[in-house]
Amino acid sequence: VQVFFIRGGKLIGRESFVLQGTSSEEPEQIMSSFIKQFYGSAPYIPPLLLLQHPVEDKTVIESWLQSRKGSRVHIQVPHRGNKKRLINIVAENAEQGLQQLKLKQQSTSSALTAALSEIEKELHLPRLPERIECYDISNIQGKAAVGSMVVFEQGKPKSSHYRRFRIKTVTGADDYAMLQEVLRRRCKRSNLNNGDNASTSAWAVLPDLILIDGGKGQLNAALSAMGEAGADSIPVASIAKENEEVFIPQQAESIILPGSSPGLQLLQRLRDEAHRFALGYHQRIRHRESFGSVLDDIPGIGSKRKRALLKQFGSVKAIREASTEELAAARGMSQSVAKKIKELL
Repeated sequence: VQVFFIRGGKLIGRESFVLQGTSSEEPEQIMSSFIKQFYGSAPYIPPLLLLQHPVEDKTVIESWLQSRKGSRVHIQVPHRGNKKRLINIVAENAEQGLQQLKLKQQSTSSALTAALSEIEKELHLPRLPERIECYDISNIQGKAAVGSMVVFEQGKPKSSHYRRFRIKTVTGADDYAMLQEVLRRRCKRSNLNNGDNASTSAWAVLPDLILIDGGKGQLNAALSAMGEAGADSIPVASIAKENEEVFIPQQAESIILPGSSPGLQLLQRLRDEAHRFALGYHQRIRHRESFGSVLDDIPGIGSKRKRALLKQFGSVKAIREASTEELAAARGMSQSVAKKIKELL
């Protein structure tokens, strides 16, 4: 939909809108729905609306617009003269805008296909990597250790298939062992879905490529874990951030792609997304643990009350600054417990 704003016979602005789910509707229905939505929140209602197509319930819509404006509003569908020529100009602009949008979408799709094709060629993959999973580990000296799995399909993020892992079996700062735990757990979950071809679970769909954030060491650790899990048929690669080198199995030298390479840029987006996702989870875990440790020594504060305080105040500092009355008003709290918190903090 293209809207031209005309005041005093002059074009002062224009806006374009892309509508979804309108393929089965008639132009009259689309036009009616758009006017209701657009002018329901518009700060200015013009005295005259010129449309390409008539609207349903014209009288009702005119009355509604009039009540919003405070004066008469007319809706016209011109068939001749200057007004018709104006409508034709706006319609032509809408058509051109739609064609440009389609070309942009096609070029974006073509660019992603080119990036995937380059990855397939440079990493010597058996097929186009339509689904890529990327893994990263986040911890501080082994504390609050977590792993992330992000998924790109057809070169685009599929956030519904992202997964987080809280490290369970590794103590100390051993990133290799943490990565192996994450991959073993991922492979185990996929085995649970074997034979269920109808499943669309993130675990059920195996990737065309597994990408690891790291260098040669991380790659070898991943290969070892996947071999143990019987998943060594899935191609694996790693990307090291320092020099943006890509490592693949059975090749001593790293693969260096130019900075302008669409394939490298896609791998970087995957790596950065996995890092962001892991870091966000790690920070949440640390926040919860640090928050809980301060409150653990206060009598009468259990897990439910800690969660309620965290949800309402967000930090120990905010709790410390809150009044006794504000603390007592939190869910599950009492005046006596609120006083204890104030005394001990």
